[in-house]
Amino acid sequence: MPQRSASSPVSEPSTSAPSPTISSGYRNYVLGLLVVVNVFNYLDRQVLSILLEPIKRDLQLSDTALGFLTGIAFALFYTCAGIPIARWADHGVRRTIMALGLAIWSGMTALTGFAQNLTQLALARIGVGIGEAACTPPAHSMLSDYFPPERRGTALSIFSLGVPFGIMLGYVVGGWVNAHFGWRAAFFIVGLPGLALAVLVRLTVKEPPRGHAEGLSPHAPMEKDSTIAVLRFLWSLRSFRHLSFAAALHAFYGYGVLAFVPAFMMRVHGMTDTAELGLWLGAIAGIFSGVGTFLGGTMGDRLSARHQDARWYMWFPAWATLISIPFAFSFYLWPEGRVALLLNAPGAILGPTYIGPTFAMTQGLVKLHMRATASAIVLFVISLIGLGLGPQTVGIVSDLLAPTYGVESIRYALLSVVAVCSVWSATHYFLAARTLREDLKAKER
Repeated sequence: MPQRSASSPVSEPSTSAPSPTISSGYRNYVLGLLVVVNVFNYLDRQVLSILLEPIKRDLQLSDTALGFLTGIAFALFYTCAGIPIARWADHGVRRTIMALGLAIWSGMTALTGFAQNLTQLALARIGVGIGEAACTPPAHSMLSDYFPPERRGTALSIFSLGVPFGIMLGYVVGGWVNAHFGWRAAFFIVGLPGLALAVLVRLTVKEPPRGHAEGLSPHAPMEKDSTIAVLRFLWSLRSFRHLSFAAALHAFYGYGVLAFVPAFMMRVHGMTDTAELGLWLGAIAGIFSGVGTFLGGTMGDRLSARHQDARWYMWFPAWATLISIPFAFSFYLWPEGRVALLLNAPGAILGPTYIGPTFAMTQGLVKLHMRATASAIVLFVISLIGLGLGPQTVGIVSDLLAPTYGVESIRYALLSVVAVCSVWSATHYFLAARTLREDLKAKER
């Protein structure tokens, strides 16, 4: 079977068109449905941030405690559950795994509304984290079997639109419901519909044969490696080490921002109406971050194909990250809140451009039977470093700066974390590009 050159966007076996058993229309239906699942994934995860201030007042919590709820309480169990679930997905029925996870995280989100103290909130978040660990790795694996390598970056970017759309709905719905019915009702309203969606996924999504998009026979023998063997293979790829750490640093400041920007706008700029603030933040997340998420994957595909050089998957997010830094300074230092939000729009576009290229290249670097596990390992690094430590670090820095800066402490905590981690992340994307073409050949050996 002919092979792609190492400089092509993703080095994989030749991609004859997928067999007629899976039509183009059905592939697009599955992609659209998984986008909706991913919307609920981030809706249930993100709704907490717009509710932090009323929860803080109601339950008398510190910023450090809030950082724990939005970070470690969720991320630790999300990451620990992610790899074994992904190993299951690499050899099990992925649609069933996703449906089960969706039912668990939706139910635990609804139960969050009953929490009476920090311990109960943390336990509910742990349940959400365990359920959500069954979303992205199986979805990436399935979509990589539905869509050929030259379209994979675009497909995964479209799937990743669930991130900004889910965040948008978390801000808008959470803010509006809190303003009219209180923060507890917000968890009920965003959690319960996911139970019906879980049934729809299980009943209507077909399980594609592994290697289908590469034109492999569904009866072809599939290798099996232990988790340790997969980890060793990935660790041997210098580009993978750098791209996963670059993405983790992106997530470190990104999740810190998502957790505390609502509190920043309320404390520093006096935007205490959660309904209005939710609309502002939701529009920025849904429109501008949505554009950036889609742009990252499509530009990675196009630039790599045009120049026959896969390194563009790393170069594009690196430059986008560096260009976003001046807009971050404008946003955090501008004295008026609504103008500051408008100044944040370019940064909101540039920030998420790393998502599609990172996951597309992760899928391209590994063997077919490693896809879900590789995705879970990237998510493990991203979640442990980014989701786990990002909000927690911002909360701790804010509390440390509070005696000096008062309510302004959250401003400088956010700005310092964003500025340092942006430069650091871009550096690792550039380093990943240096060995990417060589590492794309490794899976053929």
